[in-house]
Amino acid sequence: MAKKISGPSYGLLEPGDLSVTSRRRFLQGGGAGLLMGFVWLRNGKAWAAGEEPSLKVIGGGDNNGGNTFQGFQPGGFIRIAGDGKITFIIPNTEMGQGIYTGESMLIAEELEVGLDQITVIPAPPNEQLYQQPILKSQATGGSTSIRGAWIPLRQAGAAARTMLVAAAAARWGVPAGECTAERAVVKHGPTGRTLGYGELVDDASKQTVPADIVLKDPKDFKLVGKPAKRIDTPSKVNGSALYGIDVRLPGMKIAAVEVCPVVDGKLKDVDTRPARAVPGVVDVVKLDNAVAVIGDHFWAARQGLAALDINWDNGSKENVSTQRIVEDLKTASEVGKPVMGRTVGDVAAGFRNAAKTVEAVYQLPFLAHATMEPINTTVHVRPDACEIWVGTQAPTAVQKAAADLTGLPVEKVIVNNYMIGGGFGRRLIADSIVQAVNIAKQVSYPVKVIWTREQDIKHDLFRPAYYDHIKAGLGADGMPTVFTDRVTGGSVLGSYLPKGLPEGVLDTDAIEGAAETPYDFPATQVDWVRKDPPIKVNWWRGVGPTHNVFVVESFIDEMAQAAGKDPVEYRRALLGKNPRALAVLNLAAEKAGWGEKLPDRTGRGISLHDSFGSYLAVVLETSVSPAGEVKLRRITAAVDCGININPNSVKAQVEGGFVFGLSAALYNGITLANGQVEQNNFNDYRQIRINEIPPFEVHIVASGENPGGLGESGTVSAAPSLGNAIFAATGVRLRTLPFDREELRQKGSDGSVLSMVAPVGLAVAGLASSDGAKTSSDPARPDLSLSSEMV
Repeated sequence: MAKKISGPSYGLLEPGDLSVTSRRRFLQGGGAGLLMGFVWLRNGKAWAAGEEPSLKVIGGGDNNGGNTFQGFQPGGFIRIAGDGKITFIIPNTEMGQGIYTGESMLIAEELEVGLDQITVIPAPPNEQLYQQPILKSQATGGSTSIRGAWIPLRQAGAAARTMLVAAAAARWGVPAGECTAERAVVKHGPTGRTLGYGELVDDASKQTVPADIVLKDPKDFKLVGKPAKRIDTPSKVNGSALYGIDVRLPGMKIAAVEVCPVVDGKLKDVDTRPARAVPGVVDVVKLDNAVAVIGDHFWAARQGLAALDINWDNGSKENVSTQRIVEDLKTASEVGKPVMGRTVGDVAAGFRNAAKTVEAVYQLPFLAHATMEPINTTVHVRPDACEIWVGTQAPTAVQKAAADLTGLPVEKVIVNNYMIGGGFGRRLIADSIVQAVNIAKQVSYPVKVIWTREQDIKHDLFRPAYYDHIKAGLGADGMPTVFTDRVTGGSVLGSYLPKGLPEGVLDTDAIEGAAETPYDFPATQVDWVRKDPPIKVNWWRGVGPTHNVFVVESFIDEMAQAAGKDPVEYRRALLGKNPRALAVLNLAAEKAGWGEKLPDRTGRGISLHDSFGSYLAVVLETSVSPAGEVKLRRITAAVDCGININPNSVKAQVEGGFVFGLSAALYNGITLANGQVEQNNFNDYRQIRINEIPPFEVHIVASGENPGGLGESGTVSAAPSLGNAIFAATGVRLRTLPFDREELRQKGSDGSVLSMVAPVGLAVAGLASSDGAKTSSDPARPDLSLSSEMV
């Protein structure tokens, strides 16, 4: 049966509430109020800046150009012109995750059009029309796009189709029930008469938007759930796709920027004359903590910047170092005041009754986003307006920031949003755009600010470093009686919220993936000690679960080892109340051949989690050479993401996210010395290479549940499955990321270690690893204090 949606309630979250509980409450919500909108993307056509499809170009309004569109526009997402051209305005930013295709499929499914019949444009800033229902803002992040769009975009398509069919029926004088729609054509069955959507736009515009919307039953889907080619692929292949860095405007100049290398340092003074003497240099602009040289082209700007002798005021953070930060995290974990995240059952009794106690410390470094497209923003500040060309995950935040800086009304700030060459949370923050606006305010022409790769890494807003003390009590049967985790780290939410996060208030991101796991523990306690680092932090792909699932899933293996049980069998015994998690675990293990004999120093590692509304199990098979070289042999994943919109995108997201996570597990870590980031480029912040990726299978579980998120799930699975595979191959447990492969090198007969073949993972100063778990001398104590020695 078709699903009938009526009424305005859809279980929207409270502002700023990103907790696991609230996300689940959203997923369990009922019907949604009617939200309608449309996007346009026609494959293969090259566009210049100012000409590419936009609301301004098609007369759709909301981009400071009035609303001059002539045609059918029943809401914010859809435009159908009299010539039959159909435009979808996609509310979320395309940054490689395939959201233009996925969200277009939702609208097109109910509108009864093909993906080959539409054009897509990104939505302009407008919280009223394009607010994300889960995040309660116009933003793309947290793997929320499809989850938030699942009902509203289908409603938009269904409402428009209903109005078009009603218009055709009225023209023919027949009941609407005798009419059907297919591929943008309404047909009257008894007589065979047809009318294209373009012929009906005037009549449909006079129809009243229906209060109750009938949505298709999933069994009747024609597009959703079927493999579809991404609609943005042709333009990316032929080079016509435009990113922010591709923008070209009449009279535009290019700016290169040098920022004080010390955290929070300032500009003291600089003699600008050497730069101005460089051919092609137009201007030199001073900022509070930076100098920008503007040229006719980027090379001139860079040469001008290189000619400068800049005098910095390094401020109070010259002595900031990774070693000191790690020591501070450890101390805070031991003596800091925790904020309770979740407690279930009698924790103290669980430890008193335990036959054995297992505990360990896990440590994770700061991480940069290292997107393929470096930071860039083009801005033109005029007396009456400010126009911005950029790829951003949060267009209304950009608009407001620019309005505050220029003193202009918000409606006078025009934001042209582009596809992004990788976001990963970096472009949820408008810091680089604020910098570009401050530069553009000092000149009269459009200026494009481009960061080099080195600046992109050194001046990123990093994923926090973490220090986790995790502990469990095991009964005589080896199964857990109690599970505790003390998370110590900085608050991302505190950096993100305009007014910060008050002390003593829980940052749910810090404990997500640990507070609620797929497993059934009799007693659980997860808390968080806030220790903000002396550098700014930000969301990073996978947010809380990327950190916490590594810790939890690695420690589940440690518990299984202490109990003398197989890791998969151990998990199965803890999943009796979680059939969806059990199903993906069993499927991944079966497809990977879990239990089959492997060569020496070869092992399989399992990871399981329930994050972003999806369930994912991954088995990674790896071998470790006597010299410590890690070679990936096979990856097998099983995913239950509810109703999957596009199987091609599901597989691509799992694969891409997992590979992104492997880079972090093997190679990535940001370290500081003398207040400066030590990493510069991909030579010392290495990414995994295509020749290192083994065969990768993704198996999708058929499900009738509401769609879950997938942009970050694969990333979450990478480190734990790899760490568990390394342990299975070598018996060495690595608890610090990135994995230091020096620990995996076998000793020769004379006690010396064999030479290393593969590059060693970046070792974070002050961090260590160990091959065994500690048995507590006082299992009755549920506290989380631990000595500085890794256990």
